[in-house]
Order: sequence, then C-alpha cells, then structure tokens
Amino acid sequence: MDFVKAHACGNDFLILEEAVAQRRHAELAKKLCSRNTSIGADGIEFLERRAGGEFFLRLFNADGSEAELSGNGTRCVAAWLAQSEGLTQVTLGTHAGKRACTVIEASDPVYTIESEMGVPRVMARAIDLPGVGIVEGAMVNVGNPHFVLFVHTDDFSAHGMSWQELGAKISTDPMFAHGTNVEFVKVLSKSEIEFRIFERGCGPTTSSGTGTCASSSAAMVLRGVDRELTAIAQGGAQRTVWPSNQEVMRLTGPAEIICAGKVAGL
Repeated sequence: MDFVKAHACGNDFLILEEAVAQRRHAELAKKLCSRNTSIGADGIEFLERRAGGEFFLRLFNADGSEAELSGNGTRCVAAWLAQSEGLTQVTLGTHAGKRACTVIEASDPVYTIESEMGVPRVMARAIDLPGVGIVEGAMVNVGNPHFVLFVHTDDFSAHGMSWQELGAKISTDPMFAHGTNVEFVKVLSKSEIEFRIFERGCGPTTSSGTGTCASSSAAMVLRGVDRELTAIAQGGAQRTVWPSNQEVMRLTGPAEIICAGKVAGL
C-alpha cells in the first residue's frame, strides 16, 4: 500500500488513496498512525478521486475516530498534489464543505499555501466542568467544533491545571456530544496571538489549521484584535485574515512533504 507523509508546522498526516484503502479508514488510522509500531502520524487523509476531476477528503484521527476536516491536513494534501501533479490551485471537498487552496510559494518539498477556511461562528460560552467549576471561553465552529479559553499564564495553565490536563477534560466532556478540540490562547498584541492545542481524537499537537482559525476568530470577536493576525503554535506561525464576521477566513501557512513509501502486510 502506497503512502505519503507530510506535516504542517509539525502536525503530521499520512495521505492514502481511497482506491487503495478500500474504506478501511478506522482500522488503517489506528494501525498506521502508531508512532512506536508503524509510520506514525496525527491522522490520515484519505484522498478520493471523483468523476470530473473532483477530490474529496476523509480525515481519520490516530485513535480511529473520524473528524469533519483538518486545515493542516487539507494543506498537506494540496502540497502533495502540487508536488506530484503540478496543481497550484485545487479545491478539496470535505465533510465541512469545499476548501480552495492556492500555492503562493514553492520550494520543494516545502509549499506555502493559502486556504479558504469557511465562515467561523463564535459564541461566548461558560461551561460547568465537573471537578473544575465554571470555565469561561467560547464555542467556535470552523467546520469542526472548538472550545477556546483565554489565558494569561506563561505555561498556558488554567484553573490550577496544565493545559494538557484541562484540555483532555474539556475535550471529552459529555456537553460536547462528539467531543471538541480545545485551544488555550494568549493575546500578545493587537496583531499577534499564541496558543496551545488539545486535539480531539489525538491529544496535544504542535499545530492545527482549524485551531488556528478558531483561536484567531475568537480573539477577533471577543478581544478586539486585528482582522489580520499572526497566530503562533508550538510548531510555528500561521497567518489568518478575516475581513468581517460574515466573510470567509483565509489561512496561510507551510506544508512539507516528508516522504513517500510502501506499507507491507496490510
């Protein structure tokens, strides 16, 4: 079975052709994403080629659960199609709708790509978390669910817990029927934020495209920062532009092709 591995700011994905995977999504994700016994990745993007030259992606997390989309994963697939097929503009279908991607700089194997990420929906919300109490934040939908907290601590801790521990509690709280991604955001200036990510179905990750958009849109709506932001995660910085609450947000960041190969025994 042929595979490609790519990453966006350290958030890594395998790319498999659906025709080869034959709908074995959860099984393959759990097997191939294992970092100690297989290739290792945060998830798998299954690439389906449809009639008329259309592409469709299904994203499965490392634990075998399916997500609506990944902004970074989508960008990784766009980078692979740029490298392998010379496509500098491509629209990729996802369960959250179509995402148009444009290569704005190429230095193979690294591609800088701007993606249209849909219209974020931001709602300030406090949740009552068992064993923790009231947690103030925002529920954000950017095609998939997020809960964003604003913090002021150097280590991103909140409510007496590390962000990893609190993120795990929020992500799996029954209030979120299908789980949620969680971001811990510090506003550094009117034009810059920094954040940490606890990703549903995966855990702490170095970056997240949709997490970048969720963090940025929450800061824009609830903290009055600029509509063009630099958003810094552990894996690096990405750029978001959101002209108004009713318009599409654009996300710009790198994606790098790591390797391609074959997996035996599947």
